[in-house]
Amino acid sequence: MAPVHAKTNAGTQQARPLDRILPQPDITERFAIQVRAPAPLVLEVAAGLDLQALPLVRGIFRLREQFMGAAPHPRARQGLVQDLAGLGWAIRVAEPGRLIVGGAACQPWNPDVVFRPLDPDGFATYTEPDQVKIAWTLESEPLGPELTRFATETRAVATDAATRKKFRRYWRWSRFGIIAIRLLLLPAIRKEAERCFRRRMDGSAP
Repeated sequence: MAPVHAKTNAGTQQARPLDRILPQPDITERFAIQVRAPAPLVLEVAAGLDLQALPLVRGIFRLREQFMGAAPHPRARQGLVQDLAGLGWAIRVAEPGRLIVGGAACQPWNPDVVFRPLDPDGFATYTEPDQVKIAWTLESEPLGPELTRFATETRAVATDAATRKKFRRYWRWSRFGIIAIRLLLLPAIRKEAERCFRRRMDGSAP
């Protein structure tokens, strides 16, 4: 089954982990996929997946650098959460084995984006002009002992009206690359999590 891409609207969605952090976002993108593996294992795999190991994802990053005129940024081969933390995202394990939340403020339309870490508790009070507050999740919801719904959601909100217009212009084209990365990421997580689970069930080393 392919990942489900669900664009949610305020007032129509069920409660989500980011409702408290960004209750009225300018944009919301949510993706989910079912994985035949236990929820803690799925989250462990998701957090440790190396994005740079996915050739198409590397290609999307390079296309952005070329299109925006950004300086090349060689990145170490490391897990997803470790990589994002190194870029400046604040990372919180909100529920061990179930939920990881990341947050930052930035100006995403710049060629070389600088991320200012924002703890989830600091989103409401951060109002510096000309910034976009972004939060994302890695969610691992058990549907059974060996079945998990893995989801990731990203929300963003500008800190003022002028920035909101600037951000929406940027988002009209940039969202296609961002969505493509999510659609590549989720099947890779499922494949690796199910492989690890099979090996554990067979008694092999992970």
